[in-house]
Amino acid sequence: MPVEIPLNPVGRQEIHQLESILLFATLFRPEVIELIKDSAERLTWVDSLAVAAGAIAREKAGMTTSEIAGELGRTEQTIRKHLKGESKAGQLVRETYELIKQGKLDELIKTIEMIEKGGLKEVIAKEEYEKLMQEYENLKLEYEKVKAELEKMKQTVDLESLEKAIGEIERLRKELEAVKAELEKTRKENKELKKELAEARVKIMELQSKRIEETKVKELEEKLKAKEEELSRLERLVDEVTREKLELEKKVEEFEGLADELRKEKEELEKKIKELTRENNELKQRIEELETYKIRFENLRDKIEKIKMELEKLLE
Repeated sequence: MPVEIPLNPVGRQEIHQLESILLFATLFRPEVIELIKDSAERLTWVDSLAVAAGAIAREKAGMTTSEIAGELGRTEQTIRKHLKGESKAGQLVRETYELIKQGKLDELIKTIEMIEKGGLKEVIAKEEYEKLMQEYENLKLEYEKVKAELEKMKQTVDLESLEKAIGEIERLRKELEAVKAELEKTRKENKELKKELAEARVKIMELQSKRIEETKVKELEEKLKAKEEELSRLERLVDEVTREKLELEKKVEEFEGLADELRKEKEELEKKIKELTRENNELKQRIEELETYKIRFENLRDKIEKIKMELEKLLE
């Protein structure tokens, strides 16, 4: 009885059925068996083939790239590569789908069905059956493990953030390339400048190696002599200025000493002024007190004058 394969699945069950058949049919293709012989590479291949099979099965069910990426927990870029056959896994699974569609893998599908039902003993020797069955179980376990890991990743990975991160990485990569190009350009320019500088140095050395005419030498000697005289004059001037500076510093020190003395005298005067001010205030206070007594005395004197006048009248 021919195996019924939902090439255009409807519903989750048919999607998973097509996904499983695509994966196992691809795994049992001779060229794929050769690829996954290395145990170190096997898990990577099973993972990639599982994602590719899941992507193509869902594509045939009419799901969009975004929906497939969300369900499988991978980026849209990865899903697109599998669907377009840009990845090796996507290419192999796509070929498997076309072979199934053309009816060229019926025997392989029957073998897979027999493995599922345990009836492979009828077509191959027991030893080969055990070996193939063990390989099948290992692949199945690895596939289930990968599926579980994918489900776990689907729950934990923020795909939108991942897309943004990938975009940012791509942008930074382009910037890095631009910087590298600019750096290379700068290096070339620097190399050319170094070359020009070396040539200029050679020319300078050539000019320096030429003999200078005697007249120019004499002129230079005269100029040098004049410069030496000027230097001597300047040195004398510097000595004079230095002496004046020392004298000024000495005078400054003297003035500073005098300023200290004046400062002390000022402080003493301020103290005396404070004392005089205090004494003046005390005198003012006494004068005010005496003014009171003066008024009393004048009143008393007036009374005495009156009494005296009365006495004189009485004596008369």
